[in-house]
Amino acid sequence: MPFVELDTSLPAERLPPGLAQTLCAAAADILGKPAERVNVTVRSGLAMVLSGSAEPCAQLVVSSIGVVGTAEQNKAHSARFFDILTAQLGLRQERIVIRFYPLEPWQIGKNRTVMTFL
Repeated sequence: MPFVELDTSLPAERLPPGLAQTLCAAAADILGKPAERVNVTVRSGLAMVLSGSAEPCAQLVVSSIGVVGTAEQNKAHSARFFDILTAQLGLRQERIVIRFYPLEPWQIGKNRTVMTFL
């Protein structure tokens, strides 16, 4: 069950329509998970500073069970997420940062239990 959170200083009106759905489909493809299990949040218009600069920027956080736990996995994921983000947001790759967090099934609650028991 991947969680994808995009924070950006870009105002909402500068984001392409359907960005959350686009990120959902892209994350499902990149991470090899069904889209029905992907959760996406997009937050725009934030006060952000990246690398000491307040120029428009974005930060993507990707958390998931089993698919973001190694440098090799994340190197491949990073390249693909950067392609999507630069195209969708119109930002240079220097203005985007991605953080990957591996999750364990017991860290995700769903249907009154945790994923360990589902």
